[in-house]
Amino acid sequence: MLVNFNAAETSQTFTSLPEIIANLPIAAQEAGQLNEEAVVQVATTLTILLLVATGVALISRRYRLPYVTGLVLAGLAITEFLPRPLGLDSALILNLLLPILLFQAAINTDISRLRTTIKPIGLLAGPGVMIASGITATVLKYALGLEWIPALLVGTILAITDTVSVIAVFKEVPVPSRLSTIVEGESLFNDGVALVLFSLILQVYISGSVTFLGGLQQLFVVIVGGVLLGLAIGYLGAVLFVALSDDPLSGILLTVAVAFGTFQAGQSLQVSGVVAVVVAGLTVGNRGLTQSLSASGKITLLNFWEYADFCVNTFIFLLIGLEVDPRLLWKIIPSILLAIAAYQLGRILSVYPLLAVSNRLDLPIPLRWQHVLFFGNIKGSLSMVLALSLPASLPGRSDLIALVYGAVFVSLIGQGVSLPWFVKRLKISSVSESRQQIEALQSQLIAAKAAQNELAALHDTGILSKAVYEEMRSTYQIQVAEAEDQLRELHNRRTDSLTGSRGRASKLNAVRRRLLMVERSALNDAVRKRIISEDIVAPRLRAIDDQLMTLEDE
Repeated sequence: MLVNFNAAETSQTFTSLPEIIANLPIAAQEAGQLNEEAVVQVATTLTILLLVATGVALISRRYRLPYVTGLVLAGLAITEFLPRPLGLDSALILNLLLPILLFQAAINTDISRLRTTIKPIGLLAGPGVMIASGITATVLKYALGLEWIPALLVGTILAITDTVSVIAVFKEVPVPSRLSTIVEGESLFNDGVALVLFSLILQVYISGSVTFLGGLQQLFVVIVGGVLLGLAIGYLGAVLFVALSDDPLSGILLTVAVAFGTFQAGQSLQVSGVVAVVVAGLTVGNRGLTQSLSASGKITLLNFWEYADFCVNTFIFLLIGLEVDPRLLWKIIPSILLAIAAYQLGRILSVYPLLAVSNRLDLPIPLRWQHVLFFGNIKGSLSMVLALSLPASLPGRSDLIALVYGAVFVSLIGQGVSLPWFVKRLKISSVSESRQQIEALQSQLIAAKAAQNELAALHDTGILSKAVYEEMRSTYQIQVAEAEDQLRELHNRRTDSLTGSRGRASKLNAVRRRLLMVERSALNDAVRKRIISEDIVAPRLRAIDDQLMTLEDE
């Protein structure tokens, strides 16, 4: 092969190389200017979003509107005013923001309260998600003509309930604590089960097939593996809390590491990172915080997580509003309404039958509470993130994303605004004047006795002298005596609904239930420590369980 060299071209080639080298600083400077401009735009955008969120908070508080609904509408309104377009990023939310939301919810959950409602929570978060997903997918397949895989994926996405929106409503319209516990507990595990189902369906789509038993086995391994991983990391975090010697700032760093590390470990081990984070958060919150940190340390740590949760939710719901295109949604409004009807049908056929089963196994859940659990089926950010994570090769992917976006948007606006009115109409949040008075006195009693306990700890460690301790303790003792006297007087009256036969029995049943749970825990500990044989304790445990089943709980 002959190669002809052109002298002019060769000379031009070699003479241009020094020019390129000479121009490198200029190119680097221009690239730096572009990066600086991008950073400035991002900072400006974040500032605008923070100001908008502040304005929404003020307006929501003044006009008693749901905060998250206001954020979505605000995001929809300011899209054209941002210097830099923003959008939901599925990888960012799943790996960075989701662990924060899950860990904050878990670390604030009392396991003893969760344990009393574990049966309805387990039914709703496990079989409930599967039933709702299957029914929604079936309706979408035959009504919209979807294939089974896309229909199942959308059905699973729309089976997820956004608890942030529901709990925000509960802060405006108080509901019984047991109902709030069921909603919070379902959400903790609802997300994990839905994500596992979503992953299994994607695996079927990618691999082409999977057996029913193989799918169940993988579901079991992923969930149980997540539980075991969460327990291991959670107990390790609880042990490290003790070593920190009441250092709340180091405790914050530790909890952040536990939250993100648990999720990433779950992803690496191919188990449910969501379930692992939830279990780790429950373990750290109920073992580490209660055993090592002081009251002030707990306040510092929990305030940090509350702030982190608030910031994450603020930006997510603003981004939902920014992501939605009203013109596109208007074109597919019939399909969106059909999708909403489909997932509401799935929710109806999962909530009421499963809670009917739960009422036979556990304390009955009133029908009005079941209405709240059905109508509080609000969709949120995780549904939109899963829609974005649909594979590009999936047929009709863009249409499915628009369908999910529309369902989430209408749900947040429609159900988010009407849920407070709905709860009020059910009259499950009415609190009598006497009940308010009693709870105010109880709060005074709890706070004063907690302060006395802290004073005793400071005196025992030598920080406070005996004279100062007794002087400060006497101040709180006056508050304790006043509260106890007034509570005794209200108890003896028995004239209103709370101190009457029904209300008084309900209040005392809650106390008896708590005492029976303490008895049960003590007996189990004694058996575990080989102090008493299991055969001797078994009849007593069965008797306690029978008493727990007969007690009413609010």
